[in-house]
Amino acid sequence: MELSNVAHIHAEYGKFEVSFEIETGEILSGSIPNKKIKLVQAWMEIHQEELIADWNLASKGDDVFKIKPLR
Repeated sequence: MELSNVAHIHAEYGKFEVSFEIETGEILSGSIPNKKIKLVQAWMEIHQEELIADWNLASKGDDVFKIKPLR
């Protein structure tokens, strides 16, 4: 499965980078500490509708909406 064909987000934590599938929360590539995986997945669940809407916009080359970051 090619990453560009799957609705996904990129997350960074320190020196770590990871890509998650939006619909499942599954890691597609990269790695971050396990505790941070669960935080990102919880954030993704809360913002799933926004993430999918932004993915659809970005796929068409349109500007995306800001989503409150994980803090």
